Amino acid sequence: MLSTLATAAMATHVGPWAAGWGWAFFLIPVFWILVIGLVVFLVTRGRRRAWAEGAYGPPWARPASAESTLAERFAKGDIDETEYRARLEVLRANRPSA
Repeated sequence: MLSTLATAAMATHVGPWAAGWGWAFFLIPVFWILVIGLVVFLVTRGRRRAWAEGAYGPPWARPASAESTLAERFAKGDIDETEYRARLEVLRANRPSA
């Protein structure tokens, strides 16, 4: 009697699997693959942008700015103070606006 009731309950059960929605089971892994792929894409994109701007990586791999190079030359004694100030003024006047 109990097995007959269980069989009848399963035969009349209308759920997502019985109604032809079995393919929806495959959407769950596809969704997570897309989410993980999006996260990886955004992280690598951010790193590439930061690397191009010189804000990522070790200090010796970052591009030196013109002002820091000029300051180093002044500190080494390659140029005197008047030449340093004149060149610094030219650099700051011709700086591209961000």
